[in-house]
Amino acid sequence: MKPIIDYIKQFIYTIDKRILVLVSVLSALLIFLNYNYGIEKYIGQHYSFSQRFLCWYGIFLLAFALPYLLCRLLQKKKYIAQPRFLVLLFLAPAIFSLKISLDIPLHFMDNANWNNYWNHVFYWPLLVIITTSILFIIWKIVDTDQPFYGIKTKGMNWKPYGLMLLIMLPLVAAASTQPDFLAVYPKIKTIAGVYHEQGIHWWHKLLFELSYGSDFITIELFFRGFLILAFIKWAGKDAILPMACFYCTIHFGKPLGECISSYFGGMILGIIVYNTRSILGGLMVHLGVAWMMELGGYIGNGW
Repeated sequence: MKPIIDYIKQFIYTIDKRILVLVSVLSALLIFLNYNYGIEKYIGQHYSFSQRFLCWYGIFLLAFALPYLLCRLLQKKKYIAQPRFLVLLFLAPAIFSLKISLDIPLHFMDNANWNNYWNHVFYWPLLVIITTSILFIIWKIVDTDQPFYGIKTKGMNWKPYGLMLLIMLPLVAAASTQPDFLAVYPKIKTIAGVYHEQGIHWWHKLLFELSYGSDFITIELFFRGFLILAFIKWAGKDAILPMACFYCTIHFGKPLGECISSYFGGMILGIIVYNTRSILGGLMVHLGVAWMMELGGYIGNGW
């Protein structure tokens, strides 16, 4: 745990405090606008695929590019003008806008809840394939001098990440006793809607959890892998705050506390990846916490 704490201390000590404050204010402003005016809900309910894509692209580009612009204005950083940097800067929001806007409805059966269940079971792994393929092509073109965006185990110390999960265990256990938590978890209840359907078995739940977990592979590979490790050749540690702000916006629609904490959590995971050059420890923590919350939901709801 000490190395991770040292990474965080070093980042706080060396980061430009003006940029840290301004990016934090930008994240807070975006959160305020979304949760007061229902931007995320309106986009999801009223717009077609192309309109959703353009709206999310605008939000993600603002969250991702503005922090870099602040670095240019306040620190006179010249990497902003590099052609490859600019291409990736404008391409990154497009990739995740595609991911969040893509809807491939498949008809498996007439029961709406079961049909929704099977759509989700197929949808999340499909997004892993699509996103990973796009990032692999980018990596082959511009980044083959490093492992594929943080997929490496060499030199990894797994103990700090296990300790982080142990620290989270009592917190998740405490949350699992609260009605608002149990109203949301497990996700199969709120996302797929089949929690109380007849004919649901343990393997349906397990399959859903494996599919749900695959989405965290997409998220870690994109945010901590691509947005950190593809950009540090130009930006160094300046890549962390734009990623954290961008990461915060994908939590619009989640409980307010979860959205706010995602900014700080994203920053911490970004700091770890910046120093270790591996996303696997962060993936272990992210996925471990997610599945602990799922398990807490099952136990709290009486299975």
